[in-house]
Parts: sequence; structure tokens; C-alpha cells
Amino acid sequence: MENERVLDEFRAAGALLEGHFVLSSGLRSPRYLQCARVLMDPSRAERLASALADRLPAEVRDLVEVVVSPAMGGVIIGHEMGRALGRPAMFVERPTGTFELRRGFALEPGQKVLMVEDVVTTGLSSREAIKAITEAGGEVVGAAALVDRSNGGVDLGVPFTALIKLDVPTYQPDALPPELAAIPAIKPGSRAAA
Repeated sequence: MENERVLDEFRAAGALLEGHFVLSSGLRSPRYLQCARVLMDPSRAERLASALADRLPAEVRDLVEVVVSPAMGGVIIGHEMGRALGRPAMFVERPTGTFELRRGFALEPGQKVLMVEDVVTTGLSSREAIKAITEAGGEVVGAAALVDRSNGGVDLGVPFTALIKLDVPTYQPDALPPELAAIPAIKPGSRAAA
């Protein structure tokens, strides 16, 4: 799936937003991709996950035994990636602020895991999820996301594949351009800003 077709999926879902957004990292941005909206249509979620699964390097795809995603934003795309790869899918969550497997989810020692996110900006959530997976006995062989917003700057310590790279500027809250500072900020994500 080409970048413009991926963006068309977001546009069709009303998920490509323009304004002043507070990201989970605390950074500010003039554009936001609301993955929850694009994934609320099961057939669209299936198309996007299939395209992302097809984009995985064969050497990663062939190793994957289970897909693990961070809650909240990664749950749907993680489930759909599990379906696309024909592998079980589970998620880590933060009941006390740190990711962990719960709800009866467990990994076999050394089980090969693909960690799947909706959006990666700084990579903080991804690295935290990878740490939780490793601590639970899994071996993360790769990471994937619908959207890479890192401007090429993220290093997750494992091969990383994104369906689309969206290079949107981000700003510190005290260094906003005037046109962004003039717009009220909205926090659309599921995690409190840093």
C-alpha cells in the first residue's frame, strides 16, 4: 500500500487532524493521526494490518510466534496484525504505571515476539513495551507501527517497520511557532502527556 493510499484511509475515516495537539511525549504538533478512528472500521483495520504485515522483512515475519502490543492504542492494530500473520495476539497494559502482561496472557521463555504499536513518535512507549515483553520471557524480534512520526530518529533496538512515515514537525511547549501558539491545544491520545 503506497503512502498516499494509506493517508486516503486516514482521510476517509476523519482521522487526519489539523490543529494544535499535545502528544503523549509532551511535544506539540500541528497534525495528528487518530488511529482509533481509522481502526474503528474492521475492514479498514484489516486492510492496513495486512499491508503492514506484507511490509515486514521476511526474516522478521518468519520468526514471529506471537504479537504483543501496548494498550490502549496498540490493541486493535496488534489484534489485526495477529490475524494477518496467523499468530496469537495479546497486549501489555499499565495498571500501576508500568507495562505488564495481565488477563492470563503469558509468554513462553524465548518466545519470538513482534511488538506492534499504532503510532511511534519518540519510541518511549515502544521501548517500555519491549522491556515488559523481555521481562516476561519473550524475545522481541521486531517492532511495527501503522505510523512512524519520529522523523527517522527512533531506535527501538530491534528492526522497525512502519506502514507510513509521516514527517510532521514537533515542538517543545515553550518553543511553539506563533501560528500554533494561537490555537488552543488538544490532547487526543490515551496516555497522559509527559
